[in-house]
Amino acid sequence: MQPTSHAFKANVRDALDDNTLQRALGNMKTGFIGKRAAAVARLPEFEALRDQGRAIKNHTLENLDFYLETFERNVTNAGGHVHWARTAEEARQLILGICRTVDAKTVTKGKSMISEEIALNDFLEAEGLVPVETDLGEYIIQLRHEAPSHIIAPAIHLLKGQVEEVFRATHTDLPADRPLGEVHELTDEARSVLRKQFLQADVGITGANFLIAETGSTVIVTNEGNGDLTQTLPKIHIVLASLEKVVPTLEDATGILRLLARSATGQEFSTYTTFSTGPRRPGDPDGPGEFHVVLLDNGRTAMLGTEFQDMLRCIRCSACLNHCPVYQSVGGHAYGWVYPGPMGSVLTPSLIGVKEAGNLPNASTFCGKCESVCPMRIPLPKMMRHWREREYEQGLSPAPFRAGLKLWAFFAKRPKLYRFGAGLAARLLGRLSGGTGRFTKLPLAGGWTGGRDLPAPEGKSFMQQWQARRREAA
Repeated sequence: MQPTSHAFKANVRDALDDNTLQRALGNMKTGFIGKRAAAVARLPEFEALRDQGRAIKNHTLENLDFYLETFERNVTNAGGHVHWARTAEEARQLILGICRTVDAKTVTKGKSMISEEIALNDFLEAEGLVPVETDLGEYIIQLRHEAPSHIIAPAIHLLKGQVEEVFRATHTDLPADRPLGEVHELTDEARSVLRKQFLQADVGITGANFLIAETGSTVIVTNEGNGDLTQTLPKIHIVLASLEKVVPTLEDATGILRLLARSATGQEFSTYTTFSTGPRRPGDPDGPGEFHVVLLDNGRTAMLGTEFQDMLRCIRCSACLNHCPVYQSVGGHAYGWVYPGPMGSVLTPSLIGVKEAGNLPNASTFCGKCESVCPMRIPLPKMMRHWREREYEQGLSPAPFRAGLKLWAFFAKRPKLYRFGAGLAARLLGRLSGGTGRFTKLPLAGGWTGGRDLPAPEGKSFMQQWQARRREAA
């Protein structure tokens, strides 16, 4: 996937002007948030589980080499194979090589953000293979030649009529007058089309929500069952996962699973939670003949030991996206790469560089909601500030911003001059507001007033009020 994060501002303008997108985004603003809140309220130990989950992931990251080697050893003991990929290209070539061993023609895929990260579908198609997304949302956007706009709901930017339109344009072997106006009619049609693909596939590729070092198992969570069909019917099952998905024990995985679905969709548990350990064994009624795990670095180890290491605790639940006012306004495609929302504003610069993705950590109100709902307590606003600092240090910030910051620093280092200037500006702006208490237009503030009124300064400053209260207290 070619990043367009550098064009974030243009992407945002397009998103805000897209009435269909805005209607679709309006549909998501209550469902995820309300369901998560209800699920959390039903679990008194939720906050304790968050602390436990953070501790598990911190311990794992501090001993990542040990747990990855343990995972590899136990996968091998179970009859599977582990392959290590430093880069996206290495991962693509490893997967292609495995597919070639069975002369694969069709590859079914479960939903995987890592496969999006390495642009796997485009690569396989260029090599003559047919990749078929089997998650309903991913299938829809594959037909539309689009990238996911959300981590767990990749087609959330679409309305029902758009799905009907692409199904009629693609499934041309079906009767043209068939009814597709209801959701169940769309899902039934997708099920019938995809069932043939499951049966024909030579290789199945899934992601992994967790890799369990203790048992060499991989874990996926789905609500459609497509992941199970993807990994049990073909000759080969390939798991594509990034290094930080490993956890030490089965108990650790199940503990974090109690956080995952509640934070993502408001469910107690996802409909399907599937543990896979090695290939089919003698006597097993089904399962793949070969089991391969491709472990991808692609910049993760460079984050270890830095101020961005906490980002590697992320379990891809999307709670931060669902609660983010910026994401809710512009959707996922505006972010210009695989990972949108607050988590993407931290992870994307880490993986493709702040020069390309420097706009993203600036696309935040810093309301703090993302950190407050993150099940792994990732300090997302703090890390976005770190990226803003990196951007400034490297001279990548816009010239007006840098000049303004230098001007502010000049006054901030001179407290008396700062207080005098701030007081003068507050009084002047207060008078210019004409007594209304707000501005609908103001020079140099069009980015704010274009969407909302700007409150005019009134009353005493914070410092004046603080000093007055100190005197009263004394």
